Order: sequence, then structure tokens, then C-alpha cells
Amino acid sequence: MTERRVFYGWVVLAAGATVIAVGMGALFSLSVFLKPIEETMRWSRTGISTIALLNWIAMGLGSFVWGWLSDRIGTRTVVLAGGFILGLGLVLSSRVTELWHLHVTFGCLVGFAVGAFYAPLTSTATKWFVTNRGLAVALVSAGIGFGILIIAPLVRWLVGLFDWRIAMLILGDLAWLIILPVGLLIREQPDQVTDAADREPAHARAYSTGDVMRAPQFWAIALTHFACCAAHSGPIFHMVTNAIDHGVTAMAAATLLSVSGVSSVGGRIVTGLVADRVGVKRTLVAGLALQAALVFLYLFARDARSFYLLGAVFGLAYGGVMPLYALVTHEYFGEKIMGTAYGGVFLISTLGMGIGSFAGGLLFDRLGSYAWLFVTSAAIGVGAVLIALTFRPPRPVAVLAPALQ
Repeated sequence: MTERRVFYGWVVLAAGATVIAVGMGALFSLSVFLKPIEETMRWSRTGISTIALLNWIAMGLGSFVWGWLSDRIGTRTVVLAGGFILGLGLVLSSRVTELWHLHVTFGCLVGFAVGAFYAPLTSTATKWFVTNRGLAVALVSAGIGFGILIIAPLVRWLVGLFDWRIAMLILGDLAWLIILPVGLLIREQPDQVTDAADREPAHARAYSTGDVMRAPQFWAIALTHFACCAAHSGPIFHMVTNAIDHGVTAMAAATLLSVSGVSSVGGRIVTGLVADRVGVKRTLVAGLALQAALVFLYLFARDARSFYLLGAVFGLAYGGVMPLYALVTHEYFGEKIMGTAYGGVFLISTLGMGIGSFAGGLLFDRLGSYAWLFVTSAAIGVGAVLIALTFRPPRPVAVLAPALQ
């Protein structure tokens, strides 16, 4: 009797989730570093929030560039290069003496490096799975939530034990120690291993990069993702400082970010499973509507209990919608051009992440509170719902053989 080996796609998902956890956790750790940097360096929140804007712009450009490269040279090479640059950016960030130094090292280098992870690895996940594609993408995406869950309190603990510089140096070393060996486990597609599942054939139409960029549906997906990210990025990035401003202790506030992050893991898995059964569009519209409502409720949070409750449910909502954009992109454009197509969508979405994070700091410095951030973010969230409602059904794709995974 021949023993059946574990399908290697699950190894790829585990490795991808781990890499994304370290990369995105490091990126989001800036919200924990914000207060210590502000206090020790005397830089404004607007100036520090500009780093987040640069983070997302660089990550967006990186997602497109790395995604394009992953279609040509493979995701493993892309991940290893991104892991090296991420560690370098964090180590250099620990040595800065001027705000513009941090703009370059953390804003540009770290952001560009992290772009090598999410879009390329999500694209790779769609190539390994067919019938369970929603779950596969959700599990890879769950790395973001786990990264926030683990790294936010770790950074807060390291800052308290040493200072923010040593904490950032250690984080850079961890990026090298984890991403470089784990990245070696990434394999591009099932036909590279003998226990692969049957895969669906190519789409009826073979898209070029130009075809993707000219397609109306590409822009509908990208603009929905942009509005979605603009709606939730400000509340996420300023979640810790907003809680501290209302009297929540620093460690409890950092834990709040972790609670939101871990609940986002549940949201991603649930919506991935639901999308496999009821369709991506309906799941996405429902998730976006819930997200907009929860952002508005932040206007009424005043104590630790309300912040924890709202953060947990908010995490379910913003986490739940994130894997769906990769699924809908795959539905329209197929796997051959997936790295480029989803990299382009993600590029535009990261502009929303950057603008939302930056706007939160700017509005706080100008108006003395985050109230207008939540009002504006909720309105943009409603806009995301309206754009998502315009999605047309994708062209049907013939499947010649049933998938085993």
C-alpha cells in the first residue's frame, strides 16, 4: 500500500503565511513605535505618519514590480530578495538621527521590501488550489493578522526593556533569521512536485499586462480596494495612540492592536470559506458595509472595554474583506498574469492605506482629535460598497479536470 504524502500546497501556504506575518507585522509595528519616537525625537505625529504614507506608496510600487517579476523569475527568488531588503531597512532605521532618514529607511526600504510578500505569495496560493482557493488565499492572508498579533506586543515589550532603537534592530535581525530560510520552502506551482493536484486550465483569453491595465474591471476592483483601504487604514494605524489618548495604558493599547489582528485572522478564514460557497461579490459587499459601520462607531469608544470590543469586531470586518480582492482578480484575469494583475490592484490599494494613515496624523495635529478621521473614513467605506456593487460577472472558464484540492 502506497503512503500518500501531504499535498505540498499546504507547505507553501504555511511558508507564505509565515513570511507575510513577519513582513506585515514589521510594517504595522510603526504604530507601536510612533509614541516612543515622538517622545524621544520630538517629531510631530504628522511627520511620523508621513512614514506610513511612504510605506504604503513604496509597498504598492513594490507589489507591482515584485508581482511582475514573480510571473517571470518565480516567487521564491522575489521573497528572498524582499526578506534581505526588509532586514536591511529595519537595521538602518535603528540608527537614524533625522526624520528624513527614517522616511528613507523605514518608509521606502521597508515598504518596498514588504511589497515582495503579500501580492506574489497570494498569487502563488491561487495557483496551487482550485476548489479550496478562497480558503487558501485566506490562510496566506491570515499571516497579516498573526504578524500584528505577535509583533506588536513583542515590539512594545522590547521598547520597554531597551528603547525603540534596540527594538527596531532586533526586529530587523528577526526578519533575516525567519524570512530567508522559510522563503526557501516556496515553490511556484504544482507541476514542480509529483503529488500535485490537477489544476484548472488557462482562461479562455490570455491577458497581457496592457490588457489588464486597460480593462474596466481592473479599475473597478482597484478603486474598491483603494476606498476600502483608505477607510480602515487610519483607524488601524492610529488605534494605539487613540486608545492611549483616552487613558488606556501603553501596553494595553498595543495589545488592542493584537486583538484586532487576531480577530482579522478569523475574518479572513470565514470570508474565504463563505466566498467559495456563495460567491466573492456578495461576500465582499457585506464585509465592506460592516466595516464602514464599525469605523463610524469609533466615535463613541471611550474606555478600554469599548476599544477591545470594537477592535475585535473591526478586525473581523477589515480582515475579512482583504483576501477577496485576490479572488475576484483571479476570476477575471486568470493565473498566468495573476502576479501582475493583483500587484497592480494592490499598488492602487496601498495609496489608500497611505493616505488614510497620513490623514489621521494630519487631522489630529490640526484639530486635536481623531473624530474627523472616523467620520471621513466611514464615508469612504460607504463609497467602497457602492463601487463593489458595479462588479460584472466574470466570463465563465471551462474546467477540464476536477481539482483535488
